[in-house]
Amino acid sequence: MTGPIPLVDLAAQHAAVAEEVAAGWSQVLAKTAFVGGPQVAAFEAEYAEFSGAAHCIGVGNGTDALEFALRALEIGPGDECIVPANTFIATAEAVARTGATVVLVDCDPDTALIDPTAAAAAVTTRTRAVLPVDLYGQVAPIEKLRALLPANVAIVEDAAQSQGATRHGETAGSLGDIAATSFYPGKNLGAYGDAGAVTTSRADLAERVRLLGAHGSPRKYEHPVLGFNSRLDTLQAVVLSAKLRRLAGWNAARREAADRYTALLSEVDGVVTPVVAEGNVPVWHLYVVRVADRDTVLGKLHAEGIGAGIHYPTPVHLTGAFADLGLGAGAFPNAELLGREILSLPLFPEITPAQQERVVSVVADAVRS
Repeated sequence: MTGPIPLVDLAAQHAAVAEEVAAGWSQVLAKTAFVGGPQVAAFEAEYAEFSGAAHCIGVGNGTDALEFALRALEIGPGDECIVPANTFIATAEAVARTGATVVLVDCDPDTALIDPTAAAAAVTTRTRAVLPVDLYGQVAPIEKLRALLPANVAIVEDAAQSQGATRHGETAGSLGDIAATSFYPGKNLGAYGDAGAVTTSRADLAERVRLLGAHGSPRKYEHPVLGFNSRLDTLQAVVLSAKLRRLAGWNAARREAADRYTALLSEVDGVVTPVVAEGNVPVWHLYVVRVADRDTVLGKLHAEGIGAGIHYPTPVHLTGAFADLGLGAGAFPNAELLGREILSLPLFPEITPAQQERVVSVVADAVRS
């Protein structure tokens, strides 16, 4: 087959929910409850149940969700938070925004998930939290972290890429003391703009997060703490509820597509397919392979109209934003090697076997040449 293949096909996903979203938006428009409408509370309850957490608090975006999770734990200047070097910058950015110090560690070279031993070795008397990232759709080894970390070090799960994934039967968003997720449009559960949420089973943390997102206000014109303006709006809640009802099916389709890629690529020398950690059932937010001459392969895919990507080419310590950490090349060899070799192939619930076969054909030709 010919024609472009996108990295993510949001149009196909919208088609599945368009009527339900239109009907829901009509109700919101009729009542003009654009902020804090009943649809927000309904979605929060639905997502809490889906995640296996007692509480869900919708916020404006995933970065705010991470920051509020940290602030709910009263983390700030003088504290340290441990973050994997191979993550989207928002994980480290949220720590920096609280005034705490980012402490980076390397990842497992096979799964790309945080290395629990490296995280434990980085703990000091100032360490307040570790932020394991559920990267590419599989849950980080949080139970291993708990076994190695002191009891006073919190686990803040970055679950932005793992909505619906499980580890040893527990659902992403429920394994840490508190978790943050993003509903950016390209996520497995994506809004029609920016949105995010915090999940936790601790009522005290949930209450603090809700205060932080609403100007520090439990009720109108009362502000016992300094807060922010970051809330999930009602229109986005309608979209998210409609999609949440379909998410299990979409994630199952992603797993089927990932299995197909793995089978097709097993016959292609020079391509390393993803490794799933024991106990994990991923949701394949991304299907990430490794190839030695990644940029050449990526260029050939793009030349054929195939929307491959890189998640993420530059580890946090090599970005300009975190140059003040004073960590140069060689500090985290696993993360740096991944940054040179990783390649995200097109993956979305509606991808067809023919599309995948074409993707693999182009990858195989590029690697062989």
